[in-house]
Amino acid sequence: QVQLVESGGDLVQPGGSLRLSCAASGRFFGVGIMGWYRQAPGKQRDLVATITGAGTTNCADSVKGRFTISRDNAKNTVYLQMNSLKPEDTAVYYCNADITSPIGFRRSYWGQGTQVTVSS
Repeated sequence: QVQLVESGGDLVQPGGSLRLSCAASGRFFGVGIMGWYRQAPGKQRDLVATITGAGTTNCADSVKGRFTISRDNAKNTVYLQMNSLKPEDTAVYYCNADITSPIGFRRSYWGQGTQVTVSS
């Protein structure tokens, strides 16, 4: 059973920082693109940032210069360093990963979500 387990969400003041982590566990052959998405109350789930196994990144314009995505392939873990946080960054943050099974079947997995609240 493949799982994505997220951690790091918290309540933080505007201008503060947080680091989210997401680790893939279970039996699988490999992990492809990993990413973070977020969903604010009453809104759709939006892309925050993605990173390939080779380290190529992509991020939303709204977080460029403030958020950095990285990964540790040996640990099958993706990180999201969030700096200069704003109240509009408040959302549930979800980890996503394309994972290939031992028999070569690839599918997308989601984590359970971690709450980030930016408020004074």
